[in-house]
Amino acid sequence: MKAVYRRRKVVNALMCAVVFLCAFLTLAPLISIFGYVVSKGIASVNFDFFTHLPKPVGEPGGGMGNAIVGSLILVGLSCLWAIPLGIAGGVYLSEFGNSKLGAAVRFTTDVLNGVPSIVIGIFAYTLFVVPMKSFSAVSGGFALGIIMIPTVMRTTEEMLRLVPATLREAAFALGINQFRTTMNIVLKTALPGVLTGILLAIARIAGETAPLLFTAFGNRFWHQGLDQPMAALPLQIFVYAISPFDDWHRQAWAGALVLIAMVFLISIVSRIVIYLRYRSFK
Repeated sequence: MKAVYRRRKVVNALMCAVVFLCAFLTLAPLISIFGYVVSKGIASVNFDFFTHLPKPVGEPGGGMGNAIVGSLILVGLSCLWAIPLGIAGGVYLSEFGNSKLGAAVRFTTDVLNGVPSIVIGIFAYTLFVVPMKSFSAVSGGFALGIIMIPTVMRTTEEMLRLVPATLREAAFALGINQFRTTMNIVLKTALPGVLTGILLAIARIAGETAPLLFTAFGNRFWHQGLDQPMAALPLQIFVYAISPFDDWHRQAWAGALVLIAMVFLISIVSRIVIYLRYRSFK
């Protein structure tokens, strides 16, 4: 018995060591990337970086204020149409999707989730930029919205499926129709989880560059309108990173740090929402 006990302790210690090693190997790239970006970009992050426009080519200084504001506008435009559509699609798949049409919509959503973002950018370019004969914030918001929809839709579906069926049955027993049951009871109960999916979708599109190359295109000034080219933080980082100027390289690292911080903050908020959601169920 002692030999069996010792063998079990050795195996348990070995498996715990393997688990901790795997966890470390998983976190090591993230920690190293974040640490490297901080070391490269923290020196260039200052008040001017958030408020000033980029300097002319070759001149040191300036900032990315226009790109930060442009990114917020583009994300807002994409959320304006993608979130309602994604939630509506998720409600349909959860409550009415047990059919061939629902299976087709679910499969199409999964396929769309795997489409490369640059292909979505080309699609938005064909649909908006070519007819308008101009790059614009509208086309950029459309491209980013397409990327958002699958995440919002599938997350909404899964969150609604977690709502106990007894709540629906109780509502039906009280004479409440299915539409009001879905909107006022089921969706309201799953709202924290739905918000989590929305935040994760926003975190994904915040760093997208390829679709914006074909749509928003970027500029070096404050935005002039939604039908005009608009700067965005990922685009500005891309342009500065491939430039031959050392000062632009430093600002590119600062922009990357700000972008990672934004995504990190959104991820923290989503985790807090998840925690509050499960705490409310206890």
